[in-house]
Amino acid sequence: MNCIPVFKKVKLASHKLIMLEADTINKILVMVADAAVANKAFILEENKKDLDNMHNSDPNYDRLLLTSERIDQIASDIHNVASLPDPVDQVILKTRMQNGLMISKVTVPFGVIGVIYEARPNVTFDVFSLCFKSGNACILKGGSDAIHSNKAIVEIIKTVLKNNGIDQNTVALLPPGRDETVQLLNARKYIDLIIPRGSRGLIDYVRENASVPVIETGAGICHTYFDESGDKEKGREIIYNAKTRRVSVCNALDCLIVHKSRLDDLDYLVGLCSGSKVVIFADDLAFKALKGKYPSELLQKATKESFGNEFLSYKMSIKTVDSFKKALAHISDYGSKHSEAIISENINTIQLFNKLVDASSVFSNTSTAFTDGVQFGLGAEIGISTQKLHARGPMALEALTTYKWIIQGDGQVRI
Repeated sequence: MNCIPVFKKVKLASHKLIMLEADTINKILVMVADAAVANKAFILEENKKDLDNMHNSDPNYDRLLLTSERIDQIASDIHNVASLPDPVDQVILKTRMQNGLMISKVTVPFGVIGVIYEARPNVTFDVFSLCFKSGNACILKGGSDAIHSNKAIVEIIKTVLKNNGIDQNTVALLPPGRDETVQLLNARKYIDLIIPRGSRGLIDYVRENASVPVIETGAGICHTYFDESGDKEKGREIIYNAKTRRVSVCNALDCLIVHKSRLDDLDYLVGLCSGSKVVIFADDLAFKALKGKYPSELLQKATKESFGNEFLSYKMSIKTVDSFKKALAHISDYGSKHSEAIISENINTIQLFNKLVDASSVFSNTSTAFTDGVQFGLGAEIGISTQKLHARGPMALEALTTYKWIIQGDGQVRI
């Protein structure tokens, strides 16, 4: 498919979108949320077509799955986005210079945002609502796994836009082919920003092949370090929550690092995980500590490939270290700069961990499951940035704006 005509239409629609009043945008978002609930049967029917093509043992199955309750939650999230403050036309800085010039720094939309994602149809609603609220048109490139679900959702959104006299090209869904992806990644004339959401493989591909600016999000190889001073009661609950709350998301625990002096407590720390059938890949010392105490069918010896792995399933590796320094080194070698945690009662160790760990979100004595825009009080998120330019960590409405300088004069000329 030649995508250039689509890109042109979306670019034109973005110019019209700038002119919409905030009240109009919020009204339409509420209508989209209500339409999602009203068309629940249609969405679930199309979603089932996608689910029928994926085995329920696939780690992506839970991401692909829509239910009545999940659609209600999606609608609630859209209502929430509509209620948030307008992120556009906010004056960040305003200064009157000695020569009389008034210089203002004002937030503006990017224009057109392309989002590439895998088997998560809820992202279709999320991306549209956040882009629309921030004055951006969006081009969506979902995976083939969710093609029926995504088409149904975009059809519902476009119907709401049409009924309100808004250009339907404010949102576009591309076919799931590789060629369309290549075109999207290189449409610098029409697209201002690309945001990939998905596996490390997808993000690496986008980063390596895009000429359009990219914000990397999603790939989470998350560690929790149980320090020699860690509280085992806190640790037991935190480890279980971080690993099992929802295994298919990027903030789930992948590797538990444990100080050698606390190996006698290891079976207690991971004890709750056995009830959820979590498979553990333990290094030699951890394996010895768990042998006979953790179900043998769930306990395996770790290999080199067990580390630096985003499992997205009921699997977890364990690394034993004999120093804080070695825990930091392991995180540095195998982390993805997403979310890292420490369980410790030593405030100096915690402060040093916070300072030295290079990640977008650093936790102490709590679960990495909290890496989320809503949980951070941002109202919503479009993804979790693991890079350092423009945005880092959970990206909300503010991250979907850039800024321009407005200079007002009264005849001044520069000498």
